[in-house]
Amino acid sequence: MTRVVVAMSGGVDSSVAASLVVERGDEAIGVTMNLAGSSSRCCSLEDADDARRVADRLGMRFFVANYRERFQREVIDEFASAYLAGRTPIPCVACNQRFKFEYLLERARVFGAESVASGHYARVDRDPATGLFRLRRAIDAHKDQTYFLFGLSQAQLEAVEFPLGEMTKAEVRERARKLGLATAEKPESQEICFVPDGDYAAVVERARPGDLPGEGEIVDGAGRVLGRHRGIHHFTVGQRRGLGIAAEDRLYVTALDAERNRVVVGGERELEAPVARVEQVSWIAGAAPSAGSRAQVRIRHQHAGASARLEPGAEATLVHFDAPVRAVAPGQAAVFYDGDVVLGGGWIGRAAS
Repeated sequence: MTRVVVAMSGGVDSSVAASLVVERGDEAIGVTMNLAGSSSRCCSLEDADDARRVADRLGMRFFVANYRERFQREVIDEFASAYLAGRTPIPCVACNQRFKFEYLLERARVFGAESVASGHYARVDRDPATGLFRLRRAIDAHKDQTYFLFGLSQAQLEAVEFPLGEMTKAEVRERARKLGLATAEKPESQEICFVPDGDYAAVVERARPGDLPGEGEIVDGAGRVLGRHRGIHHFTVGQRRGLGIAAEDRLYVTALDAERNRVVVGGERELEAPVARVEQVSWIAGAAPSAGSRAQVRIRHQHAGASARLEPGAEATLVHFDAPVRAVAPGQAAVFYDGDVVLGGGWIGRAAS
């Protein structure tokens, strides 16, 4: 019998993932990571109670692991720093890579477990030509979460499994109902777990109250002052609402200048970028593809992807889009795909002309 640690968030997905591990005859140990406390919509103590009820139902051992201080330092504080630097962070990537598939893997080894299973919608297999592990999109395209997992290494992919990769969300719900799991009808959060009300600026202000930039200028691309803002952490590239500027044409945030505490605005054309510079790139195979390789590139979680040519370099990968892409936001992840296979990804440094 194989021993598997199941990351249980207290939601229906991880609950069903745990049931699938138990059903195949392996020993499943449930672990809930307490990350952001009672204000979180994921991995809170309330969620831990739900996970415990599911574990009891499935006859599993269950534990709660407290990572709140580390999560504050490595995810929330970094999130705030990124916003103050004029970037648009995506903390779910760091949370998954560090906590779910680094720290939890370390804990799994303490339990004598061979792998970690989670309720992510993704798939892992081996490339028949190279023998390397591949990260692939889930069958349910609407629930696919590979965008957040591009940083996983070959060693991590060897030790993780995603039991829901071949299932749809509807099938997961139905299975939970048939098993009588307490989480069967539990709604899922669409927001960042530690921003339950969607107020990103408030999180930044709580985390870094002494570093807030204060009011500054809203300018157009030529530097003409059009208005005032109350802090660049209230804005992100592509934003249209909340600018407080009267104009004949629609204006969007096209850039954030943290050094001069400026919000730069412009029309839709100024949002489009033909090239993106992507930094700190991680390649699933362990090495970059050759220059000129083609890929579909997603620049946001809900982005369908854009065809592009890749130019990997020592410090960054340049992404040359076939057609200009709108709202390329520094700080977001750019993830590269070949069909349903994730090639890798990194962090958008800037858009280029």
